[in-house]
Amino acid sequence: MDEPVTYHKQKEIFGHPIGLYILFFTEMWERFSYYGMRAILVLYLVARTTDGNAGLGWTNQEALSLYGWYTMLVYVMSIPGGWIADKFIGQKKSVLYGGILLVFGHGILSVEEVWAFYSGLALIVAGVGMLKPNISTMVGGLYAPGDIRRDKGFTIFYIGINVGAFAASLIVGYVGEVYGWHYGFGLAAIGMTLGLIQYIVGQKHLKHVGNHLPKSTDPEEVAAAKRPLTKIEKDRIKVLLLSFLLVIVFWGAYEQAGGLMNIYAMEKTNRFLGTFEIPASWFQSLNPAYIIILGTFVAGFWAKRKLKGKNASSLFKMCIGLIIMGAGFFFMTGAAAQYQAEGSSAMYWLVLAYLFHTTGELCLSPVALSYITKLTPVKYASIMMGIYFAMTGFGDKIAGLLGESASSLGEFTVFTGIAIFSVAFGFLVLIVRKRFEKLTHGVEDNEREFVPEQEKFDLGNPTING
Repeated sequence: MDEPVTYHKQKEIFGHPIGLYILFFTEMWERFSYYGMRAILVLYLVARTTDGNAGLGWTNQEALSLYGWYTMLVYVMSIPGGWIADKFIGQKKSVLYGGILLVFGHGILSVEEVWAFYSGLALIVAGVGMLKPNISTMVGGLYAPGDIRRDKGFTIFYIGINVGAFAASLIVGYVGEVYGWHYGFGLAAIGMTLGLIQYIVGQKHLKHVGNHLPKSTDPEEVAAAKRPLTKIEKDRIKVLLLSFLLVIVFWGAYEQAGGLMNIYAMEKTNRFLGTFEIPASWFQSLNPAYIIILGTFVAGFWAKRKLKGKNASSLFKMCIGLIIMGAGFFFMTGAAAQYQAEGSSAMYWLVLAYLFHTTGELCLSPVALSYITKLTPVKYASIMMGIYFAMTGFGDKIAGLLGESASSLGEFTVFTGIAIFSVAFGFLVLIVRKRFEKLTHGVEDNEREFVPEQEKFDLGNPTING
């Protein structure tokens, strides 16, 4: 067993450690930069070179192919990012270095040169890989084992992500489409700079989290670090692998938002409100807006359900999330059918689709992050979080391939196929989940509202909490 470390009582705001809000705002600005760039990336690629706001003039298929590779690599790099944190520098410094790489990456992307475009993307890929898995692991380290606030904390953190994404879709999207793509990329760089400054200033509230522990010379601790996984730990890894299948399917469908659905909004949706034409990138703001509005409600619903003794396990939530998200694509089926019949589709199809996608996301994504911190053996904390984001990346690549297939199969076929498969897969895992939940060995059975009774308490998680 790992030796527990003394974990001092933390100052709190609204029932959560102040450190949560430092990480909240850091991730908010990082996601502002990422989603701001994502909102206009595909649109920039397909914009004609002869337009007033010239793009690169790629075909839809070429743009979606690069989008798929880019979003996959962004998250696959979380594996080396997590490994570097675990083995060498800790989560705290990894987030710092990742932030610095992102500032340079987005800054270079604002330069109107081909070399700058690819160099900027490469730096962003490396920066997200360093930051993304480690900041999420730090959030988990703020809470004691069995603290039911952990899921709520991740949902609050998730809202931070989407405050940034919402603002970015409107601001960066508008500036990029109206004033120039590279001005939009430059705004993303400014946002990341603000996030980095905020993270550095808030370090005093993160003293107990994310520090790298040097190798111990104590024989017992050395033996504990080299021991193989126990049967319980192996069983929990098996459950995580099942949950990763849900993650791949979910993001393979969901990430049509920045690709195929983004192009669909631009090319085939009637975006006029009177004489004003809504920028296509603004539809990317629907998802984060819904999350900000619904996030605490969904988290509270599941927490109350758990406290009442009703089924609210993580796998159950994730299955429900996949089913709801998949059902949202039936609205895109309706949009494609209307376009085939009338030559354009109404905006409300996108509005409804994003509502269902968001509700499903709130049931799956923050829950999956929290689930990993519950089940992962201590010494593999960041690397397992990195693997989770890599699975997200593989899902993103699948999303790109599906989007490309619309060129030959048509949007109606692609959207309907995604809907049917996602819903069916969610129900399949829902049916067999109880067999896998037994392999968690009751890790979620004793979750409760957590109120520290002493000035100090122990957390058996030295790698995460430092």
